[in-house]
Amino acid sequence: MAKVSEITVSDVVNYLRLYETSEQDENFIQNCIEVAKSYIKNYTGVEDLDTNTDFVIVVYLLCQDMYDTRTINIDNNKLNTVFETILGFHRVNLLWLTILLKMLASIGIKFKLSK
Repeated sequence: MAKVSEITVSDVVNYLRLYETSEQDENFIQNCIEVAKSYIKNYTGVEDLDTNTDFVIVVYLLCQDMYDTRTINIDNNKLNTVFETILGFHRVNLLWLTILLKMLASIGIKFKLSK
């Protein structure tokens, strides 16, 4: 599997080593795939996830975590360091920096960016 767009429910079922799945399981896994893709896009700012094969394993890992916990939510405070490291390498959005600067400004610490 070389592209995120090519990941199917069957691929995730095989990755999870599930021997039997119900229609309900397969629908849940499909939702997990979509949520994982959306999460990666929002976290990194990368729109075309097929540009990097690293994202494939992150989709599988996120799906595994959501399937194991039976939840579609991804808690950033409990994010696996493997996900964070891989996604951090590809992060192009600097929303985190804006949030950090606002937090620091709220407690009286100000920064002046210079060129």
